[in-house]
Parts: sequence; structure tokens; C-alpha cells
Amino acid sequence: MTGFGKIFIVIGIVFIVIGLLWSIFGKLPGDISFKKGNVTFFFPIMTSIIASIVLSVIFYLIRKF
Repeated sequence: MTGFGKIFIVIGIVFIVIGLLWSIFGKLPGDISFKKGNVTFFFPIMTSIIASIVLSVIFYLIRKF
């Protein structure tokens, strides 16, 4: 398997882990949600921050090895 194939496998695993975590931690305290009438606006600030930290750690570990 080439290096390019390994990268795609790792990226796929990362997306699976993120998807599982996102379903568990979908609405954390700190996420902004407005509802007015039949319009709902949701901006997941804390979820995005946690996803960013997790991705940074994963990519750091991948780069190390």
C-alpha cells in the first residue's frame, strides 16, 4: 500500500470518530441556538472548538509517526 492510500485510510478513520463524537456531543453548553417562529438558527461554538482540538491532536500524532 502506498503512502497516499494510508493517508486516505487515516482520514476515513478520523471522520468516523468525529461522526461518532458529534452524535454524542451534538449540543454542548456554549452552543448558540435561537428559535423565533418557525426559524431556528444553531451555531455549535463549543462543539467546533472541541472538534478542532481533537483533530489537532490526531494530526499531530500522525505527523509524529
